[in-house]
Amino acid sequence: MSSSDQTASFLLRFTQNMYKDEGGESNIQWRGKITHVQGDDQKNFSELKDAMEFIQAKLSDLTLSSLEENTSDEEKEGILNKSLDIWKRLASQYPKMVVDVIKDPKAQVVQIQEQISSKAEQITNRLDLESYTPTSKSDFKQLIDQVSKLSEAVSGLASKVESLETKIK
Repeated sequence: MSSSDQTASFLLRFTQNMYKDEGGESNIQWRGKITHVQGDDQKNFSELKDAMEFIQAKLSDLTLSSLEENTSDEEKEGILNKSLDIWKRLASQYPKMVVDVIKDPKAQVVQIQEQISSKAEQITNRLDLESYTPTSKSDFKQLIDQVSKLSEAVSGLASKVESLETKIK
């Protein structure tokens, strides 16, 4: 078996199509395009399950390509099943996650902010920050500037989410 790490990244793009049906009733349809970043393969979809099948196929191909030629079919199947365990858990939860983001994007931003705060608290607890002093005033100023920029970016993101939430309602 190859000992090298494998990476698979996917980009999902969604396009909203609002239209009136034959009866004049307003409708909405979401379409999407999924791209395998490393291979540049793409697939258009209107059903989320098609995007999930695309991801599963790419992950299977990646796993199988990393196996040596003399690996038995039984070994390949076992390794593939182990490799896709994480995928199976994600696939069962992903549709709900997408719907939740579309329904309430602001709640997702709040959740991300809480996760960031929690991780920052964990890191702070691990470090002895009282004994830490910056090496120079310019390093400290640089750090403050970066934190300020990050704070502005998060605020901007929150504003955009609120704007999107207003448009959705």
